[in-house]
Amino acid sequence: MITNGFLYLATIIFIAALLICLPKIFKGKAAKKIFQFAPPIVLIYLGLMVLCTVKLWDLDATAETYSAMKNPILYAMLFLMLLRCDLRKIIKLGPKMLIGFFSATISIGLGFVVAFVIMKGAIGADAWQSLGALCGSWMGGGGNMLAIQSALNVDENAMGYALVMDSICATLYVMFLLWAIGFSKKFNKWTKADTKTIDSVGESLATEAAKNNKPITFQNISILIGSALMVSAGSSLLGDLLASIPQLAIFDKATWTVLIVTFAGILLALTPFGKISGTEELSNTMLYIVIALIASRADLSAMGNAPMWLLTGLIILVIHIVIMLILAKLLHLDIFTCAVASLANIGGTATAPVLAGSYSSALVPVGIIMALLGYVVGTGGGLLVAQLMSMFA
Repeated sequence: MITNGFLYLATIIFIAALLICLPKIFKGKAAKKIFQFAPPIVLIYLGLMVLCTVKLWDLDATAETYSAMKNPILYAMLFLMLLRCDLRKIIKLGPKMLIGFFSATISIGLGFVVAFVIMKGAIGADAWQSLGALCGSWMGGGGNMLAIQSALNVDENAMGYALVMDSICATLYVMFLLWAIGFSKKFNKWTKADTKTIDSVGESLATEAAKNNKPITFQNISILIGSALMVSAGSSLLGDLLASIPQLAIFDKATWTVLIVTFAGILLALTPFGKISGTEELSNTMLYIVIALIASRADLSAMGNAPMWLLTGLIILVIHIVIMLILAKLLHLDIFTCAVASLANIGGTATAPVLAGSYSSALVPVGIIMALLGYVVGTGGGLLVAQLMSMFA
């Protein structure tokens, strides 16, 4: 059993790195099918939870290392992710894409509230906290989930159910959308959608991305890591200061810190600093490290109620799909808008571009930008939905 804090940290990061590299090592047809159903992020969730359950490391002895590392890396990761989100580009998506995105966001939030009201007797009245954190992920990404977990101070074991629900339900939903996108002509004919605007936006964004594609240098990596860690540290100090002011005590330290990091990231994304190459690679690396950290504290032996959580996830998805179908018919939305908007919320940058590319390679940039918009609204949206659920607890 591992009791040394640094060995614990090194072990979980190394295991996460190995799991991330599996798709590069195994490239056969069978392997591709396996990784479609169980991508590295899911394997990290499940793998480290299993290792935690078999007591590979001592939870008490490594608790200090976990507490010292999780939030600082989390805030640095969130900052780097937001650097990629230039709001000026998002405006180019046009009203229908934005309508589609926020329709998906609102319907997901409504799904969480309704599902909690229906299932709270089976999953527990306190489940609104874990569901609120997961809602942040399903509106934005893993970074939003971890930020909300920190803000609401959700216990790692309580998050275990939400992580299982996220891994299984979200993975199945990605498969469903990749299948559904093949019926684009029938769907667009049913909704009477016009796709000319979306196609032209995708082509212009692809051209712009090609012009701005620059190699990653060690100077880029250095300044990005240094800036991210400094923003993380500075935001934590400022968040502590603001939380100590009685007039501003409506938010605690963690919430203020997340809001400051979000503001800094969005603001700098509008400057040349946001165009520095390497933000995607570094933010993804930090994301997997934080996911590995959080999964390493969840004991699967305490998850006897997982089936009820999976049913809760299915209820959320059904409500979301029904609302999106109704809006698509009423607003004449095409399947690309609906599917990518939905997956930009639930799947984030890891899957939305894949779905966009399966429709048209020229529209991959649209999928990326839509997913990045989720990082902007995910934390605030998840916190709002958590508060709404708490009213029914």
